[in-house]
Amino acid sequence: MIKKLLGAAAMAAIAYSVVPAQAAKMGGGCSGANLAKTETVIENMADGDSKMAAQKEMSMAQDAMLGGKMGVCGVHLGKAMHDASVMK
Repeated sequence: MIKKLLGAAAMAAIAYSVVPAQAAKMGGGCSGANLAKTETVIENMADGDSKMAAQKEMSMAQDAMLGGKMGVCGVHLGKAMHDASVMK
């Protein structure tokens, strides 16, 4: 019984150490530099629906980044980059 508890505790410790590292890798695209680059591209876009959609995604990416949700931030940043690249 104790061995099972120790095994479960060891697995939990491994999971808690690996999950943040994996989240950091997934959110690698969500950095201040990438946010700034995307924001610059969006600012230079012509006004329209795509620009509004990209600005909304940027806002959600920034909120997620401030909340420490790097995976969510990466998703929104990717959508913002996609919206911005469609108009190029």
